[in-house]
Amino acid sequence: MTDPNRITLYYSPQSRATGTRVLLEELGAPYDLHVLNMKAGEQRQPAYLAINPLGKVPAIRHGDALVTEQVAITIHLADLFPQAGLTPALHDPLRGPYLRWIAYYGSSFEPALIDKFMQREPAPITQSPYADYDTMLGALEAQLSKGPYLLGERMTAADVLWGVAFSWTMMFGIVPKKDVFVRYAERMTARPAFQRINAADDEMAALHANEGGGSVGQPHTQSSRASVSADPRPITTGRCFAKTRS
Repeated sequence: MTDPNRITLYYSPQSRATGTRVLLEELGAPYDLHVLNMKAGEQRQPAYLAINPLGKVPAIRHGDALVTEQVAITIHLADLFPQAGLTPALHDPLRGPYLRWIAYYGSSFEPALIDKFMQREPAPITQSPYADYDTMLGALEAQLSKGPYLLGERMTAADVLWGVAFSWTMMFGIVPKKDVFVRYAERMTARPAFQRINAADDEMAALHANEGGGSVGQPHTQSSRASVSADPRPITTGRCFAKTRS
């Protein structure tokens, strides 16, 4: 009998989808991987563009629901598996701050990073979605100085999103290695779920590099808990970081 809670994650190693897979592991959620070899351009093929016209990962399918956008996926998954304790309940006083910092990632942090990475002149502060880079980052530094996690003593799904993000952005020198950011990233990436997925991603990325422009649709299998396929339809079980981004 098919598990109604089973998630299909459209995935490529060492991409933004890594954080989603780490979250699934933290949630103890049943999931299948649909793997895309981005080095071979599989994310731009019609089969996947029918899933996400932007050709980006992650995307998830849960029953008949298809969800794209990393922020939406993070909120949706944590709410689907409340027993993991990674999402404040609707009437919990922490629910608003929790949603604030998840939304901040997509609405302010990423636009600021892309402008900085591309060395683009930011919009005037009155028109910019993130005010200016230093102000955007300063708000995060102030929040993370209050405790080990974004919401103080309580770890949530927001920390999985941000922990992975700080790890790769500091690695590439886009975000400065301030003590508060380093300690936070180390705390999150030392967790077993991240360690498992990081190791699995290294293996999968090496396989994709060897395949190069190989044929679309060849299945890849790894990890004792995850079935992995390159077919755009659902596959079978999962539990497994990030240097290239999509």
